[in-house]
Order: sequence, then C-alpha cells, then structure tokens
Amino acid sequence: VLSTDRIIAMSFPSSGKQSFYRNPIKEVARFLDTKHPDHYKVYNLCSEKGYDPKYFHYRVERIFIDDHNVPALQDMLKFTGSVREWMSQDEKNIVAIHCKGGKGR
Repeated sequence: VLSTDRIIAMSFPSSGKQSFYRNPIKEVARFLDTKHPDHYKVYNLCSEKGYDPKYFHYRVERIFIDDHNVPALQDMLKFTGSVREWMSQDEKNIVAIHCKGGKGR
C-alpha cells in the first residue's frame, strides 16, 4: 500500500525561459535535497523532453509516454514495479513524478 504523503506530483523541472512558468530545476533539486535527502527518486514520464539527471544525483527514471496519450501496459508495469521497489527499500523513500504540465499522465 502506497501512501500519498510519499508521492509528489509536479510539472516538468525546467531551465532557461521555461523556468519562468514551470518548476525551475535547481529549485526542485534544492527542495528534494532539503526535505528528502538521499530518499527520493524522480520519474520523468515525458517523452517529449528530458534533462541532465545529475541535478537529482542520477536518481531519475524515464518512462516515455506521449502527452495526451494512454501509456502502454508494458510501460505502466515497468513504472509501477520500479516505484514499488524503490518505496519498499526504505520507509523514508518518496517518489517525485512528473510529465510536462504535471497533471496529464
């Protein structure tokens, strides 16, 4: 059983001009490092774009799901299995999940 207090849903962590209207990647990293040091994993469900995983200490997994589309069953099984594995390793572990806008996927 996963508790929602261990799941963060957010919009794409951006840099450059997009950081004016999306989550600035450095601020997202600072928040996660401050609130959940060494106990977070980021899931990028955005097929359209990625970023350097170094910001999150390389604890990033990418699942390619197109915006406004249903994910393939294989991708959902991969995603849920990975989340389950990460969450079961430590009760302090959390996941931060995002797509492009933060609500579509």
